[in-house]
Amino acid sequence: MEETVVLGGGVIGLSIALKLALDGASVTLLEKNACGGQASGAAAGMLAPYSEITEDPDDFFRLCLASLREFKSWQAIVKKESGYEFEYTESGSLHCVYHEADLLSLETRKSWQESFGAQANVLGKEELNELEPELSQEIIGAIHYPEEAHVYAPDYVKALEVACRQCGVKIFEHLVDVKLEKATKPALLSASNGMSFEADKLVIATGAWALEQADVLNVSLPIVPIRGQICAYTLEQKRIHHILYTSQGYLVPKANGTIVNGASEDIVGFQTDVTEKGIKRLTNWNGKILPFLKNEKPFHTWAGLRPATQDGYPFIGALTQYPNIYMACGHYRNGILLSAITAKLVVELLSEKEPSVPLSSFHPERFT
Repeated sequence: MEETVVLGGGVIGLSIALKLALDGASVTLLEKNACGGQASGAAAGMLAPYSEITEDPDDFFRLCLASLREFKSWQAIVKKESGYEFEYTESGSLHCVYHEADLLSLETRKSWQESFGAQANVLGKEELNELEPELSQEIIGAIHYPEEAHVYAPDYVKALEVACRQCGVKIFEHLVDVKLEKATKPALLSASNGMSFEADKLVIATGAWALEQADVLNVSLPIVPIRGQICAYTLEQKRIHHILYTSQGYLVPKANGTIVNGASEDIVGFQTDVTEKGIKRLTNWNGKILPFLKNEKPFHTWAGLRPATQDGYPFIGALTQYPNIYMACGHYRNGILLSAITAKLVVELLSEKEPSVPLSSFHPERFT
């Protein structure tokens, strides 16, 4: 049987490895650190394409929407195969505005998103107070998306890892450095601990670190790590019910009695330290959406690196020069959301099936 190697143990790599194993493939997964230890485990876990993409229905929006609709069945599969529970909450979301002029933009957004099946409603102040009584009185309206949801990212990633192991995926962690020595079939990879691996098919899902393989593959992969800093507050369960958005950021209530506030972003290379300035960008505005947060201090702060591409689109597809090598990276701030559809698409590509979502806009050689 041919061996498929997945390079990268984040949410994208784990999802692909699991989907491949469920499809009957022999799979090895290689991770330089610990599975889920970078952007994946640090994510707020939102499944919110309507809230995230507000401008126009481009191919990226279509990809995100396809993944939202795939996610309900996908998360059930992950739970079944792992035997590991994690929060998946179809909470809906509220994108809140403070000015009359912004209400027109909500109506415009509602109009084009409804053509994609969105159940969008523009709400006034009274309707908002019924849904979320603790919202600031400065908020005059919001667009409500009842379909949007969220997962608790650390537990979701852990469940993916457990499911992979249960389904026979061979996982090698803490390899520190993994180099692609030969790209032609079978591809050859070497780890800094002296281990080597052969791959009849290789999937590169290393997020912001995919750039390390660009020279060997003779492709241009403009991926920049963006540090996202997040904080969390203790919150009584069911005090807040929806994902809350404003132009400044988001707040996500979790079933474990916390509310996650994100995310400030900056370009600092591969640094993942938390800064006072970065967290203040969050604490300076969150009281304008939930006034009670003005008197609270976050009990936890953290940061993760988000792999941003030059055009904002991920790389998904096979390479022309090396058709045995597939890219699945550059998902920026939507890795959790896009994990379901990316896994499905990569398995379709490896099985030489027609992709269920058109992939021309995401071709990994579009900058080469």
